[in-house]
Amino acid sequence: MESFSNPTWLFAGMLVSTVGLGFFMYGKKEARIPHLVAGMAMMAYPGFVESPAAILAVGAALGGGLWLAVRAGA
Repeated sequence: MESFSNPTWLFAGMLVSTVGLGFFMYGKKEARIPHLVAGMAMMAYPGFVESPAAILAVGAALGGGLWLAVRAGA
């Protein structure tokens, strides 16, 4: 994959993965399953996506889905 050498891809992946790590740690500490799942997904998927824009879009979608799940009482 050529995208691993792209600085924009690296920064976008690092940004989303760091937010995912925060969700994962919070979910583990507070026993919140939605946060755990969203955190694991946010840490894992950047390795499979080649576009920085797609990394950020999927990250925003996962964050929005987590927000909706928490608002719904999950």
